[in-house]
Amino acid sequence: MHILVTGGLGFIGSHFVDRLLEGGHRVTVADSLLLGRREHVAHHQGRNGFAFEEMDVADQRALNALFARADFGAVVHLAANSDIARSHADPATDFDNTLRTTWSVLEAMRLHAVSQLVFASTSAVYGEAQGAIAEDHGPLLPISHYGAAKLASEAFISSYGQNYGIQSWIPRFPNVVGERLTHGAIFDFAAKLRRTPDRLEVLGNGEQIKPYLHVADLIDAVMLAWSRFDGQTNVFNVGGTTRCSVRRMAEIVLEESGLDADIAFTGGDRGWIGDVPAVDYNTDKIRSLGWEPKMDSEQAIRTAARWAFGASS
Repeated sequence: MHILVTGGLGFIGSHFVDRLLEGGHRVTVADSLLLGRREHVAHHQGRNGFAFEEMDVADQRALNALFARADFGAVVHLAANSDIARSHADPATDFDNTLRTTWSVLEAMRLHAVSQLVFASTSAVYGEAQGAIAEDHGPLLPISHYGAAKLASEAFISSYGQNYGIQSWIPRFPNVVGERLTHGAIFDFAAKLRRTPDRLEVLGNGEQIKPYLHVADLIDAVMLAWSRFDGQTNVFNVGGTTRCSVRRMAEIVLEESGLDADIAFTGGDRGWIGDVPAVDYNTDKIRSLGWEPKMDSEQAIRTAARWAFGASS
């Protein structure tokens, strides 16, 4: 199959590109380089079956032209804003880079009769829901513009499915970590320690607690669901078997850095407006297919931290 990966130069997107090419698919990446990095797919340059288009996926005319030139069988749509704090300061960020890109992709799929879509959603659509959240939890009340744009995107994907026969797979996942991180707490901690090796500032009180998932485990889950779930709109949670506090994450990052730094918490129950301080997840649906993550939260964090310091050395 010829598959378009939007945001394919990003952290998660580039790992999808690797997996799809390994599976024998042809892959075209569309990325604006807002967060994506060319080096993430440099090992595929010149490879048969791989192509890169630098473009804003929200540009409907440019995206339609790309679809007209290619014979796509499916789209893996990851082009989105992923910085919650940034969108608090500029709400248009999520409208333009998440909802508008999804609308553009759906329209191109409708006009060019492409019928399969994998869309990266998020636990942020649940807001501050309590307990182990299942897919049928409601009402969905996100507290960040990021979560709102993802939820609105899910709604349009559902309506396009019913109106135009587009079949979709929508994994909702919490914090994903691993090699090629471009943002997030581990990335930020490593950057802070390079600037101040004797002090690590951590936003909040350190008690924030969430499941963390290694990117390879996420892609295993999505690829399995894509092959096995056969509904029109297939929504499923993906998450780790354990949770980890921000305090423990900071300790792991320090251990991997080899530095003797003091941890300084800024206080409060969350790191920024829109941050959900505690997330728990019910993943029975994806586990019913036999999927289990190979790494727990601490192992995934340690692997990412090791990469972060190795990549900077």
